[in-house]
Amino acid sequence: MASPENTGQTWHMKITSVFWSRLREHPLARVGPGLITGVADDDPSGIATYSQAGAQFGLNMLWTMPLTFPLMAAIQSMCARIGRVTGKGLAANIKLAFPPSILRGVVALLLVANILNIGSDVAAMGEVAELVIGINRHAMTIFFVIATLLLQVFVPYHRYVVFLKWLTLSLLAYAAVLFTMHVPWGEVGLKTIWPNLSFSSDAAAVVTGVFGTTISPYLFFWQASEEVEDMERKWGGVALKKDSPSANAELRRIRWDTWSGMFYSNITAYFIILATAMTLNVAGITQINTAAEAASALKPLAGDFAFLLFAMGILGVGLIGVPVLAGSGAYALSEAMGWREGLELKPADARGFYSVIAISVLAGMIIQYSPVSPMRALFWSAVINGVVAVPLMAVVILLASSKSVMGDLTAPRSVIILGWIATAIMGMAAICMLLPG
Repeated sequence: MASPENTGQTWHMKITSVFWSRLREHPLARVGPGLITGVADDDPSGIATYSQAGAQFGLNMLWTMPLTFPLMAAIQSMCARIGRVTGKGLAANIKLAFPPSILRGVVALLLVANILNIGSDVAAMGEVAELVIGINRHAMTIFFVIATLLLQVFVPYHRYVVFLKWLTLSLLAYAAVLFTMHVPWGEVGLKTIWPNLSFSSDAAAVVTGVFGTTISPYLFFWQASEEVEDMERKWGGVALKKDSPSANAELRRIRWDTWSGMFYSNITAYFIILATAMTLNVAGITQINTAAEAASALKPLAGDFAFLLFAMGILGVGLIGVPVLAGSGAYALSEAMGWREGLELKPADARGFYSVIAISVLAGMIIQYSPVSPMRALFWSAVINGVVAVPLMAVVILLASSKSVMGDLTAPRSVIILGWIATAIMGMAAICMLLPG
C-alpha cells in the first residue's frame, strides 16, 4: 500500500503533467519564434522611442509603422528561412560564407549593443515596478535580472517558451489604453496616410530612432537560431535542404508565423504612438526619456487604469526582451567560436553559451550603478545597431538568395526586393543618425 507521502507525490506529478500538457496544446503554444521575436522588438527601450514619437509629433508619426511592417517582416522571414533551411544559425552561416573579420566585427558590436540595451531595459523595468508597487527600483531590477537568468539557464526552453508566449499578451495592454480615452479615428486614419510633418533635424532623429528600434540586429540572430532550436526538437535536427517533402509546409508556417508576429509588433507600436499622441502631446508634454516616464505622465492625464495598463505592458515585454537580447548574443558568439549552444542544453553541456547570457544580463544590470545613465546606454546601443544593421541586412539578403547556401529554397524575389528597400532606408537612417547636429 502506497504511503500518504508517495500518494501526494504521485498526484503532484499528475497535476504537473496535465498542466504542461494543457499549456502545450493551447493554440498560443504552437505559434513559432516569429511571435516572440516580434514582441521582443517592443521592449522597454522601444516603448520609450515610440512614446517619444507620439509625445513630440502627435499623430504625425503614425505613418512609420505601416511603412516599417513589410520591411521588418521581409528581413525577419529571411532570417527564419536561413535557420530552418540550413539547420544553422545566422552567425554559423556567415562564418561559412564570409571572411572571419566580418563575423568577428558584427558579433563584437552586437554584444556591446545588446548589453547596453539590456541595461536600459532592466532599468526601465525597475522604475516601472517602483511606480506600481512602491518597492525600490534597484531591488526590483535585481529581482528581474535573477528571475530571467534562472529561467533561461535552468528551465528547458520548450517549457520556458510557453511562459514567454503567454507574456506576449501583455502587448494587448496598449490597445486597451485606447479604450480609456476618446480617439478621433477619422483624423487618425488621415494622419497615418497623409501626415502634417515638416522635415527638420528633430523629425529626422525621431524617424531614425523608430526605424532603428524596429529593425534591430539582435532580432535577426534570435529568430534564425530559434528556428534551429525548433527543428532539432520537433524534426530531429533535419534541415529542409535534406527534407524537401516537408519544405512547402514548413516555409508556409514560417511565412505566416513571421508576418503575423511582425504585424502584432508593429500594430502595438502604432497603438503606443497613438496613445501617447492623444494624451502627452495634447497636454503639451513633448519630451519623454524612458518608458517609465511615459507611464508616469499618463497617470494624471488618462487615469490610474491607463497608467497601470501601460506599466504592466512594459514589465511584460521587458521579461521577453531581456532574454532575447542576451540569448541572441550568446547564439552569435557561440556559433562564431564553435561552442555548443542551445537553450535546451543543460548548463554543464554549454558553459560558454550560458556564460555569455549571464555576463550580458549582469553587465547590463551593473550599468544602472555606473556613471553611464540608462538613456546614454540606449543612445549608444542605437548608434551601434544603426552601424551594424545595414551591412548585416545585406549579408542576410545575400545568404537567403544564394543557391550555394539555400539550395533550391532561396527566398522569393518579392521578399528579396523588400529586403533591399529596407537596407537602403536603414542606410539613410544610419547616415542621418551619425551626422552631427
